[in-house]
Amino acid sequence: MAIRSDGLLTKKRILQSCVRLFLENGYRRTTMQQILREAQVSSSSFQNLFHSKDGVLLELVNFMFENQFGVARNVAGAVLPPVYIYAAETALQITLTELNENLREIYLEAYTRQHLLDYIQQATAKELYQIFGPYQPALTEQDFYELELGTAGLMRAYMVHPCTEDFTLERKLTRFVTLALRGYKVPEEELQRVLAFLRGLDIRTIAREVMEELFRQLALRYNFSPDGLLPPES
Repeated sequence: MAIRSDGLLTKKRILQSCVRLFLENGYRRTTMQQILREAQVSSSSFQNLFHSKDGVLLELVNFMFENQFGVARNVAGAVLPPVYIYAAETALQITLTELNENLREIYLEAYTRQHLLDYIQQATAKELYQIFGPYQPALTEQDFYELELGTAGLMRAYMVHPCTEDFTLERKLTRFVTLALRGYKVPEEELQRVLAFLRGLDIRTIAREVMEELFRQLALRYNFSPDGLLPPES
């Protein structure tokens, strides 16, 4: 029991250190030496728990994507159809990458590294089947997994291209949601209602609140303080 307890405490220290280092320095610029020094753990202890820096990223990606749809449901409200949940979740995800360049890098790493992308696509396909199945009842969950290969590519493309004075966040969200919902055969009239719903949201404020809640939940899970982890105001 003592070994298990020590291992859990070590894991908490590693995750606490990595969250802060990834946000402060960026994922790629954070070195293993920095992680080991910050978490005060040995290389062998780290490798036993995570094997590599990618292992920590997988843990954080799992947590983020497990919680995003739940947060989006709260934003959309229980009375709105599931398609609004999808629109809110994807809009929030894109908006989060505009809050901080290091945060953008974390998401892009998740959408680039194959084992992380596989997790995202498999998990998202289950949600897509529930959300868009009524629009295309002949399709199976496997069909929606194959469609998600395309929408994941769209998501990464919109994340990697920062907003500009001409290509505003609002335009970016409209472009992505329009392409995605048309791909899932959402009727045009309903698509326009979803876009109107998104335009009525203060998406930047909501995204920061989402970050605060996600970090609060992460802190509760791994028993550390989230103070100082949020990216600065844009």
